[in-house]
Amino acid sequence: MSDVAAPSLPSREVDDDPALWLGSSALLDLADTRLRLRARALTQLCKTEREKALAIYAYVKRMPFSRPIKMHPRTARDVLDMGKGDSPDKATLLVALLRLARIPARMRFVQYRGDIMRGLLPHLFANWRPVVEAWIGGQWVATDTYIFDAVYMAAARQRLKDLGWVRGYGIDRDGQGIWNGLEGAWSLGLPPSQDPMAIQEHGCWHDPQGFQASQEFRSRHRQFTRRMHWNVLAPWMERAIRGLRDDDGGISPGRPARKPS
Repeated sequence: MSDVAAPSLPSREVDDDPALWLGSSALLDLADTRLRLRARALTQLCKTEREKALAIYAYVKRMPFSRPIKMHPRTARDVLDMGKGDSPDKATLLVALLRLARIPARMRFVQYRGDIMRGLLPHLFANWRPVVEAWIGGQWVATDTYIFDAVYMAAARQRLKDLGWVRGYGIDRDGQGIWNGLEGAWSLGLPPSQDPMAIQEHGCWHDPQGFQASQEFRSRHRQFTRRMHWNVLAPWMERAIRGLRDDDGGISPGRPARKPS
């Protein structure tokens, strides 16, 4: 496979040729030895491209969902070394490993209403998440279920039931938790094109840095200001996530703290 950096594509002028979605990019450091070894270890016993995709997907999904403080977007190797991450982090690693297994992959960025993050943030505002699309069986198959590990997903569903909410904590109470590699799977239950919470699709990109450097993104956001804003919120989100995982006193937003027994 060539490690020549793939060209950035305008968000609304996407060429669906899968050959365009195999190379390196600023965050997809496909020449990295550790990434190559990881991709090989995950797929060496797989016989089909779907088996390879699912083995890689399962590995990334198992990584704990986390919202760390970040001063810059993380490369795929950074995420591999960290062993956890938020949606852009995990999408970056997933796409890199898929490409190393010679499966074309890309990210489609979708902007959602802030309500989907209720419970994780002190105030709600529109936010975007990367949907990962992989070329399997001659078609693009998409999912965002890689974002949330199984422990987080189960805890978030239970919390939504306890609160009587349908959506929050980044998911839908009845959303899908697992991707089968044959059809789309959505933690919010619906593909973006059918989801009333989806505000806008921002096209397909190689990595989050390419999207954030686009004219479309920069016309709406100042990168430094946005990064600082999320870094201020990161400790709050981490506490909310920790509260979901171990029910350590209900410190997540939207749920009153338990009184000591």
